[in-house]
Amino acid sequence: MGGYVVRRLVQMVPVFIGATLLIFLMVNVMGDPVAGLCGDRQCDPATAAQLRKEFGLDKPVWQQYLTYMGNLFTGDFGTAFNGQEVTELMSTAFPVTIRLTVVAIVFQVVIGISLGVVTGLRRGRPVDTGVLLLTLVVISVPTFVTGLLLQLLLGVEWGWIRPSVSPDAPFGELIVPGLVLASVSLAYVTRLTRTSIAENRTSDYVRTAVAKGLPRRRVVTRHLLRNSLIPVVTFIGADIGFLMGGAIVTERIFNIHGVGYQLYQGILRQNTQTVVGFVTVLVLVFLLCNLVVDLLYAVLDPRIRYA
Repeated sequence: MGGYVVRRLVQMVPVFIGATLLIFLMVNVMGDPVAGLCGDRQCDPATAAQLRKEFGLDKPVWQQYLTYMGNLFTGDFGTAFNGQEVTELMSTAFPVTIRLTVVAIVFQVVIGISLGVVTGLRRGRPVDTGVLLLTLVVISVPTFVTGLLLQLLLGVEWGWIRPSVSPDAPFGELIVPGLVLASVSLAYVTRLTRTSIAENRTSDYVRTAVAKGLPRRRVVTRHLLRNSLIPVVTFIGADIGFLMGGAIVTERIFNIHGVGYQLYQGILRQNTQTVVGFVTVLVLVFLLCNLVVDLLYAVLDPRIRYA
């Protein structure tokens, strides 16, 4: 197991370099960041030249990338165009988005897997049909529609929640935004669990467990569910990165100052340092989540062994 982890960590290095290089190149062709700094009025040539020199924009792109990567290994993600350190922005944004993501993942695991098990064991029955129709509706409705509707009903009309999340963003205020963020993924987890349960319930190892006289609950939890969770764990592991990076709509609706908010502001203001810094951390999150998912395969399925 240890050798496998070391090999995976080594394989992450070229993937990380390639991903960050691609992101750096894409961000640097978004537009002229100096023009964004000057606003509607065009910068005079002297001011523009001074700004380019100050932020290193007068150098070739490849040299800017090498400088950025060199600073990255020392923990320096650069300085935003407003003079604020990118690491300072991260220290306030990532804890909020992590809390929001935790709430969303809890909804996926608790509600999604539970509904998937119930419908998978009762395939073709009314409860199965009803849940499938409900998940299809959830998948079909855009996230911003779901978010605005819940904000209007629960926050404005009925007053059950705060329409706008406070700056501290405690867990209690993130329940509804977390549900909105997880809604589409929750529907996919439900359908994926249902399909996996329905396919594995006729497997030989399940019939053997039943023939031994094991209680139905133990057959479902120890044998059927454990092997059926492999594709679900794969989806949820990959979805963690998507939730953290794709929370722009949810965070905008509920005024949550997290990663999505900072990315939106960075793109809007053409602040390349902010965008590249945040996306670089998200790349690391994706890579680490994939590694954890691969290691969980061996926990869920004893037949899988890593040399």
